[in-house]
Amino acid sequence: MTAPTKLSPTDVRTAITTFAALLRSHRDVINRLNVYPVPDGDTGTNMTLTVESVVAAFGSDAGEPTMESVCQAIANGSLMGARGNSGVILSQLLRGLVERWRAVVAVTPTLLAESLSRADQLAREAVVRPVEGTILSVAHAAAQGAADATDSLTHLVRSARDRARVALARTPEQLAVLKQAGVVDSGGTGLVLLFDALCHVVAGDPLPVAPPADSIHVHVSEQVVAHPDDAVGQLRYEVMFLLAAPDATLPGFRDVWAGLGDSIAIVGGDGLYNCHIHTNDIGASIEAGLDAGRPRNIRVTDLAEQVIEERWVREADVVAPPVDDVTAPTTAVVAVVVGDGVARIFRSLGVRAVVSGGQSMNPSTEEMVAAVRAVGSTQVVILPNNANIRPVAEQVAGLVDATVRVVPTASIVEGFAALLAYDPAADADHNAIAMAASAAHVVAGEVTRAVRDTWTDVGEVRVGDWIGLSARGVRAVSESVAGAATALLSDLVTPAHELVTIIEGDGSSAANTRRITEFLAERYPSLAVEVHHGGQPLYPYYVGVE
Repeated sequence: MTAPTKLSPTDVRTAITTFAALLRSHRDVINRLNVYPVPDGDTGTNMTLTVESVVAAFGSDAGEPTMESVCQAIANGSLMGARGNSGVILSQLLRGLVERWRAVVAVTPTLLAESLSRADQLAREAVVRPVEGTILSVAHAAAQGAADATDSLTHLVRSARDRARVALARTPEQLAVLKQAGVVDSGGTGLVLLFDALCHVVAGDPLPVAPPADSIHVHVSEQVVAHPDDAVGQLRYEVMFLLAAPDATLPGFRDVWAGLGDSIAIVGGDGLYNCHIHTNDIGASIEAGLDAGRPRNIRVTDLAEQVIEERWVREADVVAPPVDDVTAPTTAVVAVVVGDGVARIFRSLGVRAVVSGGQSMNPSTEEMVAAVRAVGSTQVVILPNNANIRPVAEQVAGLVDATVRVVPTASIVEGFAALLAYDPAADADHNAIAMAASAAHVVAGEVTRAVRDTWTDVGEVRVGDWIGLSARGVRAVSESVAGAATALLSDLVTPAHELVTIIEGDGSSAANTRRITEFLAERYPSLAVEVHHGGQPLYPYYVGVE
């Protein structure tokens, strides 16, 4: 193969699609570099979904594209599809990269080097407090490598890749959390794959093969501070949204956000921005967007208990009420649920419409609005069933012609309890008060499997251990599902409690459920026990004690 001397539009499109394929194959490895012991899908998934939005914007046309159409797809696709801090920064890097390419037929080595430098500059400007030892360090090194090798396109892309790899290897020296964990930066790991893709397209270099995810060993404790100059580790929530706002309002918006949190990245232009922040004040973060313009596609993620179910991130949708259910009640209930079994149970308890969603798969405001409009009632109660989702649910009232009340349920079992007090014939205010009081009697817990080594208040956790979680964090550790569940219930149940609800998810079994119920019958003979099949992923058991 004769190496090209310039990048054609087809070369650029092929490099991005190759980059997307590499991110997909390395996604689990990149995710593995995260530092909390429950299953998650943070950086790798976010970067993959961001670039896959670009690939989708390319469309299915196999013909020769124009540079204008390729650049348009890269800029708009990455902006609209950016997820998480890493995805937002990657979006800005890609947008900066193609900023000057629209008017050219092909990209020369000199233009490519200048564009990588511009991408580096814009990415740093998009981050309110840039931190070394991250994707930004890798991008800067790649730009320097390109600037030193403009004699040929092959030399340039290889120099950029090699410098990026060296910078990635140095990230543990720059960021204490990485050194402690014994890993390199996850976002930088994903960015290096862009230069691997360019080297493959330009020089025919072989593509890297992802190592097994379980070969990545991470050694961390639960409480980790990202770097000594801030308290990122103490910021609980990730807030993201698209912001339609006049460009002139952005400086004031940035200033407000600078006082609310960290890991702030704001990318875009011409009246549309993708905004990301880690914060403890969700409401103020969203209100700042409302003051500047119109936020939409709001997503709130709990960073302390992050669980992303990628299938639902892609496919989350409103389940419309049955067609033959033509009589709308005075007050209808909309609930956010995870698992088909949970959805069926909620419907049997009177829920009119359900929205798919979970811990880090937060439904958008648009999905919640669509569900409220679908129920056909002028008064609606929303059960968010997760603390992350409540702020989004509370935005719905101002967007629909209906009376909307949000019952602040923080778990599925709290949602169950709330529905026991639901009266379809009563108004929304009466229902909200009664349902909130019913939900308040529940103490919630859940069982999942650890994917990180860590230390907790109840002892050491090793990869593969089963852990029981409550609002107080990890409360049980065991080598078996049933062991973790029974230890968790021992921590939660008191003599004053009367009922335990057990919701079976993926990974549960009849044998384990029997062990749990037999334990409860022996230890707490006066306790009533109900078992339901929920089908939720990642968590074999949800439990509620009331």
